[in-house]
This record gives sequence, structure tokens and C-alpha cells, in this order.
Amino acid sequence: MIVSLFGRVGLRGWHLHTASLGAIVACIALWMRAKTVGEDERGNAERRALFIGLWPPTLWLIGESLDRDGDG
Repeated sequence: MIVSLFGRVGLRGWHLHTASLGAIVACIALWMRAKTVGEDERGNAERRALFIGLWPPTLWLIGESLDRDGDG
């Protein structure tokens, strides 16, 4: 249902694959930035990086579903 909605909106698999790779880059950048902040804010910054690090597999698999749905 969600995949067909994304397809009707105009999203393609490569859009979500690119977003997945972008989330990986954002996670690494936030993790590196967490090492530069003070000790009080470091835990929050690391949790933010880990939260964004959870997105890539989901985005990638939705992109794969869009590709497969488009071929059918």
C-alpha cells in the first residue's frame, strides 16, 4: 500500500537509494561531530547519530520494493 502510494506520488527506487546513502553520510558526519562537543552534550549527539544510522536499511528496502513494483 505505501509502496504504491510512493509510486503514484512519483518517487522512484533510485530516490530512496540515494536517501539511504545520504543517511549513511549524515550518520558518520554526526558521529564525528559528537566527538567535538562537550561531555554534557556528547551522549545526545551520539544518540542522534545512531538514530539516523537506523534509517538506511529501511530506505534501501523501500527503494527495492519500488523498483520491483515498477517492473511488474
